[in-house]
Amino acid sequence: MTISKLENHYIRFGVDEKVIRDVMSQALSRGGDYCDLFFQHSFGNHIRLEDHAVNRAHCSIDFGVGIRVLKGEQTGYSFTDEITPKAMKLAAKYAANIADSNKEIAPVQVKHHRVTNYYPIQTPWEKVSIDRKIPFLREINEKVFAEDKRVIKSNISFGDGAAYILIATSEGRIVYDYKPMIQVSVTCTAEQNGQREQNYFNLSSRNGIEFLTPETIDWLAKEPVRRTVQLFDAVKPDAGEMEVVLAAGRSGILLHEAIGHGMEADFNRKKISIFSDRMNTRVAEKFVTIMDDGTNLNVRGSINVDDEGNDTEATCLVEGGILRNYLHDRISARHYRVHPTGNGRRQSFRFPPHPRMRNTYMLPGPHKKEEIIRSVKKGLYAESFTNGEVLIGAGDFTFYVKSGYLIEDGELTRPVKDINLIGNGPEVLRNIVMVADDFKMAESGGTCGKDGQWVPVSLGQPTVKVSKITVGGIRS
Repeated sequence: MTISKLENHYIRFGVDEKVIRDVMSQALSRGGDYCDLFFQHSFGNHIRLEDHAVNRAHCSIDFGVGIRVLKGEQTGYSFTDEITPKAMKLAAKYAANIADSNKEIAPVQVKHHRVTNYYPIQTPWEKVSIDRKIPFLREINEKVFAEDKRVIKSNISFGDGAAYILIATSEGRIVYDYKPMIQVSVTCTAEQNGQREQNYFNLSSRNGIEFLTPETIDWLAKEPVRRTVQLFDAVKPDAGEMEVVLAAGRSGILLHEAIGHGMEADFNRKKISIFSDRMNTRVAEKFVTIMDDGTNLNVRGSINVDDEGNDTEATCLVEGGILRNYLHDRISARHYRVHPTGNGRRQSFRFPPHPRMRNTYMLPGPHKKEEIIRSVKKGLYAESFTNGEVLIGAGDFTFYVKSGYLIEDGELTRPVKDINLIGNGPEVLRNIVMVADDFKMAESGGTCGKDGQWVPVSLGQPTVKVSKITVGGIRS
């Protein structure tokens, strides 16, 4: 007898449609407008190689259900890691108290809603033993040391895992998902004439063990060494306002942090974001188009369905320089009288969802990378960032440039280090004067924090020229 994937999820969580209907009836018994149940079974594995030896390994497992009740724009939320009818009904009773009346609730009839799979993999992570993973770490480590004789230390972190998700809503939708993830980070330390430098490189994907091809292994070894040894020749530029060229790919972190958060609808509904009164107005030049997309194949921030059970999609935020959409969950979509964009996300069953980014990126423009660099007399080419801080309301930001170069007379010259970019996100958006046609998604993506929750995201962009950003260097 063949068991469907939906039935497998029912078995995994020990529920059926009758149990789900009964819990929903309890959740709506105080007069709530809507409720959903978010079942989660997730696991993660982590291995660390340091000083040529695997010296750390651990795993984690999470299991439970979150129950949410909405009354207008108010949320009642409760969760339990004991998935029994008794425990779930008790949690539903607490969540129901957001409302203040009693009413008879007809049993909700749920129907399976099918979604597209944007992260197919060959082998689920629970079927991959640690013995298959460790050889990859050792191979990367050997290649790092073989890449440059100045390398004195290599740290490699390997993480994998997956989450089984089952979501049921009082509108009658039931949907499931299997969400895999792999992340490998390599940190390299090198020494030259008593000077030590360190840098890193990491890759992440919603993928399986097949992600670790020979080409990927080489990349994980070569790139952190390149980024590290170039720092021996790096300089600290003078501080001041200058033209900045943001490299394709990873520098999209500035787009994510300084601009993307301001387009999450809850910040605009509450009038916190500087974009709250800018809908359908010009916020950038006509060659600037910005997307937030959950449908990119195997990319870290992609989702088949959001954590409210809504379909994912590619949402156009800025179209030809005009602000067209915010990122919506169910609450904000109802407030603005639009459809949810599939951006209701949560860290786990212990948290209610909020509008969150997925894969945020800028589309290619009409220029060439070489043309952009030639146009700069004196400026900065920023390649990768770390340790950013952003004030969501105003959009003010500070980012530390981890890798980059000076631009002098239209050419990339000396690498730079120990500098920050300081500015304002909406202002930077207005000051984008050239966009290249060399779009690239960041190889690693990141983990985005908001309201104490963390979710995986990704980002990207083509090479972009900003007419002015304040650079904090020496004499700043």
